[in-house]
Amino acid sequence: MEYLIPEEWFRGVQWPILASIAVAAFYVLVKGADVLVDGAAGLARRIGVTETVIGATVVSLGTTTPECAVSVMAAWTGNAGLALGNAVGSVIADSGLIFGVGCLLTQLPADRFLLSRQGWVQFGSALLLAAVCYAQYARLGDAATLSRPIGLLFLGLLAVYMLASVRWGRQHHALHAAEPDRPDEVTGSPPSVSTPPVDTAVHAQAGHESGSTPAVAGKTTAAGEATADVVERSELPAPERHSVWTLLGMVFGGLILVVVSSHVLIQSISEIARQFQIPQVVISGSIVAFGTSLPELIVGVVSIRRGHAELLVGNVIGADILNVLFVIGASAAAAPLPIIDPQAEPPHVFLLLHLPVMLVILGLFRLFIAVSARRTRFSRWMGVPLVLTYLAFVMLSYAR
Repeated sequence: MEYLIPEEWFRGVQWPILASIAVAAFYVLVKGADVLVDGAAGLARRIGVTETVIGATVVSLGTTTPECAVSVMAAWTGNAGLALGNAVGSVIADSGLIFGVGCLLTQLPADRFLLSRQGWVQFGSALLLAAVCYAQYARLGDAATLSRPIGLLFLGLLAVYMLASVRWGRQHHALHAAEPDRPDEVTGSPPSVSTPPVDTAVHAQAGHESGSTPAVAGKTTAAGEATADVVERSELPAPERHSVWTLLGMVFGGLILVVVSSHVLIQSISEIARQFQIPQVVISGSIVAFGTSLPELIVGVVSIRRGHAELLVGNVIGADILNVLFVIGASAAAAPLPIIDPQAEPPHVFLLLHLPVMLVILGLFRLFIAVSARRTRFSRWMGVPLVLTYLAFVMLSYAR
């Protein structure tokens, strides 16, 4: 994180000014998340895919790209060991803290069609990373690294995943369009009847204009006229009135605001803590560690608040996949990543703590997907073991 916005910019600034900067940064962070969520939800409707797909591709790619840039720069400047721990730590925070908190706040939607696919990629990429790391350690001992060919392999798998995600999203949309009146394979629930299909409204309006009775079962001409009038007046939700390029601008503009403001916020708070002589180990283990996942957390909370909880689910799953395939892949392609950190205590902490905790959290996530898919919702209690596992990981990391 320190590579994106240098902490030297904040050194020597008086704490009241830093506090004002932190408040302003938090305001921009929330507003940026609002713009991002509105743009992402509108983009999903405009191009005919679900919000889960947009969250797992566009949003997650945007939130992980800055961390990827930081990790690649760290690898190039001789701090390659940071990339591996930071990426796996982000997976643990995303699935344990962010998804766990989301579950506690509301019953998050569980889309069986997409989660049965995206969820397995999420878990499979983590298993692949763990298998490669343990295999490299068994073969090379303390000299084990993730080599450049491994990084290129991960990047190749990333390209396949992104293409598959778009394809799954369009298949999902086609299922809804082809069988609108059947309990669908996607959610297992009957279709919504609260809002008539737009085609029905169009036929009703056509019947009104021609003076004929529209062939809509259970509807009179007057009802058809009323329905058409309502749809004609309300038209589309506000984001859908925009073009795809405008919506993409909202998404990426919101992402820039979220990422930059979150970094400014954390650097400001960290400098205030230093001025009040709070130990550096506490700052690194709490404020900075929490700040790494702050963009995803705020975007997730705003998504729930604005009624787009699918974005949170997709963003968490997509961010987990991208942290493994994108962040670690690009970093390893830039420079071999050492699996053993001689400066850590113990040096094998990545193999003994980070990877096992990641597999436990993602194993719980995979189990919860299997349990929730037919019920179409994640239960709130599922957030408890995820958050507790994350807190246990933080305490064990701090205890070192």
